[in-house]
Amino acid sequence: MNKKRKIIIVGAGPGGLAAGMILAHNNFEVKIYEREDKVGGRNRSININGYTFDTGPTFFMMKFIYDQLFEMIGRKSEDYLKFTKIDPMYRLNFSNNRVFDSTTNLEDMADQIEKTFPGESKGLMRFKEKERKRYQKLYKCLEKDYTHWWDFLRPQFIEALPILGIGKSLFSNLGNYFKPELIRLIFTFQSKYLGMSPWECPAGFTIIPYIEHEFGIYHVEGGLNQTSMAMANVFNEEGGNIKFSTEVKRLIIENRKVLGVELSNGEKDFADEVIINADFAYSMTHLIEKGELKKYSKKKLDEKKYSCSTFMIYLGIDKIYDLPHHNIYFADDYRGNIEDVFNRKEISKDFSFYVQNASIVDKTLAPKGKSTLYFLIPVPNNFSAIKWNEEKEKFKKMYLDGVINRMGITDLKEHIEVEKIITPSDWESEYNVYKGATFNLAHNLQQMLYFRPRNKFEELNNCYLVGGGTHPGSGLPTIYESGKISAKLIIEKYKKRD
Repeated sequence: MNKKRKIIIVGAGPGGLAAGMILAHNNFEVKIYEREDKVGGRNRSININGYTFDTGPTFFMMKFIYDQLFEMIGRKSEDYLKFTKIDPMYRLNFSNNRVFDSTTNLEDMADQIEKTFPGESKGLMRFKEKERKRYQKLYKCLEKDYTHWWDFLRPQFIEALPILGIGKSLFSNLGNYFKPELIRLIFTFQSKYLGMSPWECPAGFTIIPYIEHEFGIYHVEGGLNQTSMAMANVFNEEGGNIKFSTEVKRLIIENRKVLGVELSNGEKDFADEVIINADFAYSMTHLIEKGELKKYSKKKLDEKKYSCSTFMIYLGIDKIYDLPHHNIYFADDYRGNIEDVFNRKEISKDFSFYVQNASIVDKTLAPKGKSTLYFLIPVPNNFSAIKWNEEKEKFKKMYLDGVINRMGITDLKEHIEVEKIITPSDWESEYNVYKGATFNLAHNLQQMLYFRPRNKFEELNNCYLVGGGTHPGSGLPTIYESGKISAKLIIEKYKKRD
């Protein structure tokens, strides 16, 4: 490459860092503008009085994608981070005190199923065999870009087409392996990673529970936020430049070509290409002047389907509870709860929630003898009429009381030393998440692959997208893939030109 091309990335989230690492390693001059004083976006840490919490994701699945990212630039992730495999992966808690410890150990998993539902364990082998084939074909499609409609004619997509499960949901697809609804829920709750109902999530996403059971999940010492910190370290080692506490006000656009960015202080910076790593719909409505976009105008954005939001409770506790690392509690009327969250957009008094008790594995997260508890409650996004901030304390009390009652930890409140709450309104106002839709655009078939915002942004030239709002979708593994795809597209462009 004769000329060192300049790339500006808006946002130091996982997708932006992934693209930045690859581009810097390939002799591009890369600058990342980050509004906050630390990297990670929704993957960054929350630090309060010696307690460390992950803001967003806590499940580290498909570790091999993260490893591949480091291998692409001649490094090993283990040289930067300490990984611990968690098995059993999580404890699932149902009504009537029924408990299921989900594990990668096939024999243990089959034994648990057989004890509870005699005769159903044979479905586990069918699940592993058939979903392995789906994964092997479908994953190849997720690694590719869909810049043009004819990308659907690639051999990988044509080969995968019969196993996409078009017209079927994740929940109905699990019916091919298990009859009882309870067993299906064990393998369908993962749709929450996409912010979708298992009754609406496309059947193709059955690969997610397969991936968990095949490859397992990991904890990273210091919290999952450390994955972004490690990426930032590599980016800096490769000569990249991160400008912290520096907000991008708008993109500089001329004749539908992005020339650079204007910062909130009025300074302008120009580049050969600009990568947007901020929340997709937020970027379209805040970083681009009104009237510039046609396909993604605010009116059309609001017609899109979005994920749910989350009500977050982070607690620093002066003791350590005897709970597994990951815990999921299902509402007694789980489907009713799902309908409230996704369709009726109402508050469920009978709600589901997730609890992380990472301090039993990682002593670095809290002062000695103390622990962190992380609660996530799926709730409606801000297309609802719920006044979260006006009634924040009421909701906090309702959810905390419900958690205490369901978990039976009656002394919880008297042991709280640190507390932080994030509501859907906070996600929107403080974290720039459009409508508080924590998992971004929904993953229905009309918003996937070519029909999702493309990595090479279709509305503007010299502009690329990374993150959960673009292809392949939300969740850390696919966000890393989005960074890899956009970086490769830019590298290929200048290889041809130079």
